[in-house]
Amino acid sequence: MSATDLSMHLLRQREVLELMLFKLEELEMLLSTGRTRWVHHATVEVDRVAKALTSATIERDALFFDVAAEWGAPEATALRELIDVAPTDAWREVLGSHHKALSALAAEIAEKKGSVNQHLRTALRVTQETITGLGEPTGEYAASGSRVADAGSRLLDVRV
Repeated sequence: MSATDLSMHLLRQREVLELMLFKLEELEMLLSTGRTRWVHHATVEVDRVAKALTSATIERDALFFDVAAEWGAPEATALRELIDVAPTDAWREVLGSHHKALSALAAEIAEKKGSVNQHLRTALRVTQETITGLGEPTGEYAASGSRVADAGSRLLDVRV
């Protein structure tokens, strides 16, 4: 394994993180516009990207440890530490650009995840309020649609 393999893998990981950011933005747009029909599909796609990231992380770690050992720094456990022991300025620059891009994407994803979670909490609260409202007395209605009496009936049997 070589530093070139690690660099290519980091580039692919950046692409997957960009895809994750896109999928989270897509989910946020669906939630913010109330287009809940597709929310399930969007969350499934976010989950698929998350699984791809997990498996890519395992491969990246193996490449990382191989390069660290090759460069004489088996104790290096983070990309920042690997940058510090890189044998040339070129490798420091390449790995530094990966580090910068990965860090920026991670920050954007964390921010977007927080926004999506807020939209989900709001949607849950609205749904709970709607369900609670359905449990209020509705009365009885004649076939003509006019209200007959307030018999205290509720759409739901149990108060939520």
